[in-house]
Amino acid sequence: MPTILITGCSSGFGLDTARLFADRGWDVVATMRSPKDDILPPSDRLRVVALDVTDAASIAAAIEAAGPIDALVNNAGIGFLNALEGTPMADARAIFETNTLGTIAMTQAVLPQFRARRAGVIVNVTSSVTLKTLPLLSVYTASKAAVNAFTDVIALELAPFNIRTRVVLPGRAPDTRFGENARTRMTGGFPEPYAEMVQQVFAGWEQDSGPITESGDVADAVWQAVTDEAAPAHIPAGRDAIAAAEAR
Repeated sequence: MPTILITGCSSGFGLDTARLFADRGWDVVATMRSPKDDILPPSDRLRVVALDVTDAASIAAAIEAAGPIDALVNNAGIGFLNALEGTPMADARAIFETNTLGTIAMTQAVLPQFRARRAGVIVNVTSSVTLKTLPLLSVYTASKAAVNAFTDVIALELAPFNIRTRVVLPGRAPDTRFGENARTRMTGGFPEPYAEMVQQVFAGWEQDSGPITESGDVADAVWQAVTDEAAPAHIPAGRDAIAAAEAR
């Protein structure tokens, strides 16, 4: 059976993607910083492995524990929202360290085995905010837009080795912990001059009755990216993400 390694499986998109691939017959290596064996159903197809994508030793240990894999899904990421003026550079660096550099490091780690076999798929999960920008998300959006560009470039490098790369762009998903986690990571409050804007943005999110993204939408998009060789390079996931892509 083929094997897939998925980062960031403790909740949300990663967790649902791990479940879907296991249900459809794949062997799944579900990774997370703090392993939780009880969040996934007992199965011979599922293994939970510790992984911190910002730590080189952790990456090496996880790759060794996983053994040969056929696909990598770089889903691990952290959210962050604040006006740029109120964003400490330490926070900006932390976002890029996980969202951008963590993706790059994981991709580097699997390339030797993919290249040797002349086969493999890499799927990077980014965000539809790179298609339709929103205030208060400048650093987060930049970290994800960088991954979009990175993926497009390595697609050219890796095509001669029959290694495919794809991007999945989820929309707004209220059933995940993005907003809660993003607020928690703020080391300072919103700068006072932006208070009115912040209130308007939050009120708009709470009152928004338009299309949204479900975690299952992202899992389905990742499945398409991995299993369909004809899948587009960038796959929006969720009705709102699809609408943003069409508008752009």
